[in-house]
This record gives sequence, C-alpha cells and structure tokens, in this order.
Amino acid sequence: MIISNKKILITGAAGFLGSHLCNRLFEQNSVIALDNLSTGRLSNIQNLIDNNQIEFIKHDITNSIDLKNLDLIFNFACPASPPRYQADPIQTTKTSVLGSINMLELAKKNNARILQASTSEIYGDPEVHPQVESYKGGVNPIGVRACYDEGKRCAETLFFDYKRMHDIDIRVVRIFNTYGPNMDPLDGRVVSNFITQALQNKPITMYGDGKQTRSFCYVDDLIDVILLMMESKTLNVSSDFIGPVNIGNPGEFNLIELANLIIELTNSKSKIIFEKEMPSDDPKKRKPDISLAKEKLNWEPKINLRSGLIKTIEYFDKVLKNESSNCCRGPVSRISPRQSA
Repeated sequence: MIISNKKILITGAAGFLGSHLCNRLFEQNSVIALDNLSTGRLSNIQNLIDNNQIEFIKHDITNSIDLKNLDLIFNFACPASPPRYQADPIQTTKTSVLGSINMLELAKKNNARILQASTSEIYGDPEVHPQVESYKGGVNPIGVRACYDEGKRCAETLFFDYKRMHDIDIRVVRIFNTYGPNMDPLDGRVVSNFITQALQNKPITMYGDGKQTRSFCYVDDLIDVILLMMESKTLNVSSDFIGPVNIGNPGEFNLIELANLIIELTNSKSKIIFEKEMPSDDPKKRKPDISLAKEKLNWEPKINLRSGLIKTIEYFDKVLKNESSNCCRGPVSRISPRQSA
C-alpha cells in the first residue's frame, strides 16, 4: 500500500510518530513537516530537511496557518507523554482543541482528507477490558491527565461535528501504547524509562506493584495501519469507514514482565525497585480490542514485543552513547521523568 503523488501536511512532524510518517511518505509525495519543537526533536527529520526531501515549517497549530493545494493532513501535534503534557496543561488542551479547529478549517479550505491521531487515553482508567470503540470511557475531567484525555476527546467531537456540518473527509484512529526508534529517552514513558535505566545499569523504578498492564505496539506496525486508514477509500477496503478505530498490539503485559524482558535483552545489572506512589489517574489496565481494524482494514500487528524491543534498545544505545546527537536536549532535563505509560 503506497500513498503517492499527494501534497501532505504532517503536524507534530518532529515527534516520534510524525517523524516516522515523514520517512515513510517523502519519497513519492510532497511533504510539509510542521512542528513547534516544544517536545519534537528536529534531529528526527534533520536528514530529510538537509537533503531537501521535505519542507519544514516551525509553527504552533494553536495559531492558524494558510497552506494551499493540500491533499492529506495528518494531525499528530500534541505532547503524548504525561510528564510532557502535564508540564503545561493549558497549552496541551489548546493544542488538542484549538489546533484541531485550525487543522479542520485548513482541510475544509483545501478539500483535503484529514486524520486525527487520537488516543487510548480517551478511555481513561477503563472499566471495560479490553477496550472497544463503543466504550465511552472513564476519564476524570478534573484530574492531572485531563488536559490530554479530555483534550483528545474534544478533538474527536470536533472532527465528527465538522464531518456532519461541513462533510469534511475525516479519519480518526485511537493509538495505544507505541514504542520504537525516534522515541526520546527522557520522555518519561515506561518503555523509555526502563530501557534508559537498564542500559545505564541503574535501578528500574516501578510505581505501584508493577501489575498494571499495557499493550505495546512496535512503531512500524502502527504506521502501516495509519497509512491504511488514510487511504482506505482508495483501496476500497471500506469506502465509508472513518473510525474511530483502535490501533495497537493486543498482547498484554504487566510492567514487571516488561522490566524483566528489558533487563534480559540489555544484559543489564539493573534491579527493580518499587515506589509507593502511583501517578494520579494512571490506568490499571490497557489493552485494545482490534476486531474493527481487522474487519475494516484487514490489519493486525506482526512484530512481537521481544523483536521490537531489540530494535528499540539498539537505537537507545546509540543515542545514549552519542551526547552530541541532539536526542537529549537541555529543556527535557527540567521535566521530572515520572514513569508513565
């Protein structure tokens, strides 16, 4: 499946997922990469910029922008790790709400198809397991995670209202935990924390009893289904399928299992230490039901956790050994790397 001969805007393009989209799409398309670099790392796409393979614009989507002749918009702009989005919660909400309005207006002007990167966080700390798209969620609207959870929920509302009122060609995907190269080692998420600590033979910090579960999808699998979703009409997979759809790996692991696997794969001397305090509103269980993705897109992930972690560890090892790589920027160190998933 190839998207070709399109003019494409990717917001959040210097971030983890956005940068992978840039790398997958630039060869056969005209790609505009947009990012305000508040959390995105320009090093993720620097080679594409230097070789004039993409156009980069530094811009915050909470402000409108006028771009012409766009065919596709991938809206991935928003901090995704709890330490990052909680550092400026008001800006996080603005990014999801005002940013979505601005991108939807841009799609309307260009008659472009637009995909919203939503999240499993819209389910909150779920009472239904595994999570299905019909589940309305259990989000704490006044909690410390609400800026992201409710912001993304409101973004979905806006996308469907623009579809109903203006017939905007939308797609909505709900992304579950994803990992792989181009992650920031200091973003505070559980995979990043555990790998970084293990490679440095530092204690692996576990919040709670470590029995909380997550489902981890390798980035290549996730990008595959995002591109399938964006081009579903062209592929005649399901011409009227716009989502929302869960995308992720349904393999479920508790955090102790994850930590032990990372220790094994890194041949680390790290020991697991347990802290009493759990992050506020942190979900106890997280696992996608991907039946809809299988039915509508004929997709399911191919890469298992062990194989994906080996590739991710190789990337982190290079980053940590190369301090001049710009992967660990100064401002990141001011954010407390609380373990979050």
